[in-house]
Amino acid sequence: MTDDILISGDGPVAYLRLNRPKALHALNLPMCEAITAALEDWRADTTIEAIILDHAEGRGFCAGGDIRMLADSGAGDGNDARAFFATEYRMNHRLFTYAKPIVAFMDGITMGGGVGIALPCRYRVATENTKLAMPETGIGLFPDVGGGWYLSRLPGRIGQYLALTGHRLNGAECLALGLATHYLTADRLDEAKTRIAADPQAVEATLDELSAPAPDAPLLAHRDAIDRLFAADDLEAILAALDADGGDWAQVQRATLATKSPQAMKVSLKLVLDGAQMPTFEDEMRQEYAVAVHVVQRPDFAEGVRALIVDKDNAPRWNPGTPAEVSDHMIDRIFAPLPAGEEWTPN
Repeated sequence: MTDDILISGDGPVAYLRLNRPKALHALNLPMCEAITAALEDWRADTTIEAIILDHAEGRGFCAGGDIRMLADSGAGDGNDARAFFATEYRMNHRLFTYAKPIVAFMDGITMGGGVGIALPCRYRVATENTKLAMPETGIGLFPDVGGGWYLSRLPGRIGQYLALTGHRLNGAECLALGLATHYLTADRLDEAKTRIAADPQAVEATLDELSAPAPDAPLLAHRDAIDRLFAADDLEAILAALDADGGDWAQVQRATLATKSPQAMKVSLKLVLDGAQMPTFEDEMRQEYAVAVHVVQRPDFAEGVRALIVDKDNAPRWNPGTPAEVSDHMIDRIFAPLPAGEEWTPN
């Protein structure tokens, strides 16, 4: 279907290998379609006992989705963007609900859409090369692909902190937060894959045996500050708390938030707040699809992609320009359910 992903199913282990190294394996529509189709083929295939999800070469596991296409579509009729989101989210949901064990090797950059394909997997392997983040507020988007579900289930207010700042987690931090199930040094990955292929019934035992002691997780040193300064579900209150603190760490976070889209930050806070109460992952994806359909055609997304990805001037001109200008009514409109017949469905 596409050379951008290598799919094979020899023996009891099947393989999904991302293969767009020049784009850090960012997902496009054919890749999402191919992954979903392969999972469906393997679902009832009794010879397939486990699945390995990794990348072919390069320093990224998966850097995200096809952002430029989404921005171009959003600037027009939005049809291609809606088709991509619908397909990507079906793939995310299929991974989340899959009965057979899937092992994701998050060796390298794992961001945005890469988080969306790694975190649903039963086993998630981090390494010293892992850099995991949901940096969407920097391009006027929000942590989608299930971000509302995963971030809302992290300890304390860490989910809110990550959603707003886009902070990059290393492998040790991923393990400490439960986003990774195992920490292996990168030089043990080939051995792990070989042993899983030889005995897929012993995936967990293999990963347990090959795991290395993870270094300290630096983020946890700031846990008290995160819980205190990001305690509110109101963006203005968080900004006020950071301003009032005056400490070096708080000032760095405040400066970071000053670069993000005010609209995207308010959307992200509500997403995490709502995500904690979502009955199922399907409900989460249905809401995220409605939000994505609305956000992708708003000015901030096109402007964020222009500033950070196209022109690379890193000087986005957000509209609205301040948190105060992002009204509750605007957020309600972004979160409004889609009309019957346009809603996201898992199949």
